Amino acid sequence: MSRRSALRIGTRGSTLALWQTERVRAQLLAAGQETERVEIKTTGDLTPDVPLAQIGSRALFTKQIDDALLERRIDLAVHSLKDLPTELPSGIIVAAISEREDARDALVGRGPLRWNEIPVGAVIATSSLRRRAQLLSSRPDLRVADVRGNVDSRLAKLDGRADWTAIVLATAGLVRLGMAHRIGERLPPGVMLPAPGQGALAVTVRADDAAGRDLVRQAVHHPATALQVAAERAFLGRLEGGCQVPVAAYADRYSEAGRSGLQLHGRVISLNGETTVEGHSSGPAEDEAGAASLGAALAERLLAQGAATILAEVRSAVIPGVTEP
Repeated sequence: MSRRSALRIGTRGSTLALWQTERVRAQLLAAGQETERVEIKTTGDLTPDVPLAQIGSRALFTKQIDDALLERRIDLAVHSLKDLPTELPSGIIVAAISEREDARDALVGRGPLRWNEIPVGAVIATSSLRRRAQLLSSRPDLRVADVRGNVDSRLAKLDGRADWTAIVLATAGLVRLGMAHRIGERLPPGVMLPAPGQGALAVTVRADDAAGRDLVRQAVHHPATALQVAAERAFLGRLEGGCQVPVAAYADRYSEAGRSGLQLHGRVISLNGETTVEGHSSGPAEDEAGAASLGAALAERLLAQGAATILAEVRSAVIPGVTEP
């Protein structure tokens, strides 16, 4: 791998975002490449008290970083893949996908708490429409509150709210920050299917920076994870969904009778949890294009089965309250 002068890596400033960036920096350093970190505030960071579903952008946590990349103020950027829009701005590409952490969502109470122990009428807090819809689908009796902020602040809000029973967070973030002990249960997919790409990191570069792309890909890219998330993101992309729609998907590898491939589970849920359209699709996926075809095909099937109606209702119900600053 040929070395360049120190690469400038753009990132959000949250504790988790910084952990993720330092992980990528360590991988690049191990490959002989020096880097420096550049912290950037995004729309999601600048509007901490507004529910995510009311912010009028699909690029809640990426736009300002994308701008810095295109303006050559940074050389690459690190993102949680689940926050990355399926359609990137012209001139930006994904150079690498990291190895995935546990993709499941986690139930977190003030003490040990499992799903079947949640009392009737309990208050569960989340900032995600996907999580909200699935909570109500499994437990219509629950009351769902909105909570914003980084992992530390969400945990602090839970600990300070006696009327809240639990919050739901990504397992990956808690594990990465050394907070796995707060997890009461890693929720099974029957209850809570994760967001497409959850648990993986994406590194983006300018499309015209072939040398940077190759550097990052050699140091960071994990082909098995890339196949999985290609199917999930193609599923999401065909549904024209962003990170704030009630769409969930998870792809896993299978191997049987000497044959291997991907099995994808996709789900679309109405905001009130009353209507769910879901399905599975499996097949060979030798490359990311094949995996994406699998995801798009499942999305087409679910759209025909009623997902289109659900998503139209969601889009009409969520009225943007904030535009890009």
